[in-house]
Amino acid sequence: MTSLRPLAIAAGRAAVAVLPTLRQALDGEFAVLPYAAGGHPPPLPGAARRVGAAAGEHLPDDGTALVVGTSGSTGTPKLAMLPGTALAASATATHERLGGPGGWLLAMPPHHIAGVQVLLRCLAAGTEPGFVDLSEGFTAAAFVEAAAGFGGPRQYTSLVPTQLLRLLEDAGAATALAGFDAVLVGGAASPPALLARARAAGIRAVTTYGMSETCGGCVYDGVPLSCTEVRVDDDGRIHLGGATLATGYLGRPDLTAEAFGTGPDGQRWFRTDDLGHRDGGRWHVDGRLDDLIVTGGLKVAPRLVEDALTALPGVIEAVVVGTPDDQWGQAVSAAVVLREDPAGPVRTAPTLDELRELLRGILPTHALPRRLLVLAALPLRGPGKPDRAAVAARFADGP
Repeated sequence: MTSLRPLAIAAGRAAVAVLPTLRQALDGEFAVLPYAAGGHPPPLPGAARRVGAAAGEHLPDDGTALVVGTSGSTGTPKLAMLPGTALAASATATHERLGGPGGWLLAMPPHHIAGVQVLLRCLAAGTEPGFVDLSEGFTAAAFVEAAAGFGGPRQYTSLVPTQLLRLLEDAGAATALAGFDAVLVGGAASPPALLARARAAGIRAVTTYGMSETCGGCVYDGVPLSCTEVRVDDDGRIHLGGATLATGYLGRPDLTAEAFGTGPDGQRWFRTDDLGHRDGGRWHVDGRLDDLIVTGGLKVAPRLVEDALTALPGVIEAVVVGTPDDQWGQAVSAAVVLREDPAGPVRTAPTLDELRELLRGILPTHALPRRLLVLAALPLRGPGKPDRAAVAARFADGP
């Protein structure tokens, strides 16, 4: 049986200390359960609550190297069991898609799947990782300093959209980011307007789609990696298959059976909670099933409204949720962050009527926001995803 070891990973340069342990896990000596240094290991479900060598009896002997928490967007976080073969396939396919192995600059917390993957890709490529100092949170200044000391024939980094936005707001940071051969952007939906800004600045932004259950991103710019397959069912739900899949959830065979299955040809599939479609040879994620808003009997995908909002002048971030409404059942409710005016105070906030008028003709009438909040910053969770529950609570609290 494979033993399970909790692994505290510090943010920033101190994360280099765990590289030998990650190498041992990849070599099959044991599996690791990463968590933030200074915190506590995630609780193990059910019978698998003992951590340490004894917990190995609860891990199948299937080559599991990494047990990593999901973001918990639909309830209690789950622990996905990732084999070393899946992690290796992910690293190989990523470097293949980006143009070859290279060094990676770690700019996010390393205990989440996207962060630990940066370290694992460096191990696979035999390169030295670079580190952004996160002791005071993620800042443009810290990124510029880290990028200045980072070298190698090919240079990569991985960001969430909020980080990309912060770097674009700083001229020096945007210039530094343009020096990378590729910048993976994932963990949350990337507004088209944000990606357009990045590419106009010479930044090679590559959007990624995936989750803990697929070793992180497995679809880049709408095209699956070479080891990944994508299909949608009759309801438009996305299913992901291929070599990067987890074997299941630690201690939760019930949830494993719900989410993972095997097709008639022997191909394993993971059933996501996302809706999507294919257009022009590329896959597009339309949003999560449980995020859909039903207003007046009509369905609204929040992501479409968010993309329309962030395309407006002055709106740099947006989250759209459904809030209870006596007349409509749910009201389309938008929380936005405005760009600061470097020549003065924060840009004058639009009224709800002004915002609706700007969006009229871009969105169908039933998708126009009926409630509006202007926030200084969006509440986030996990590696940098918008916290929709927190946004909905803000609407419940009132202006």
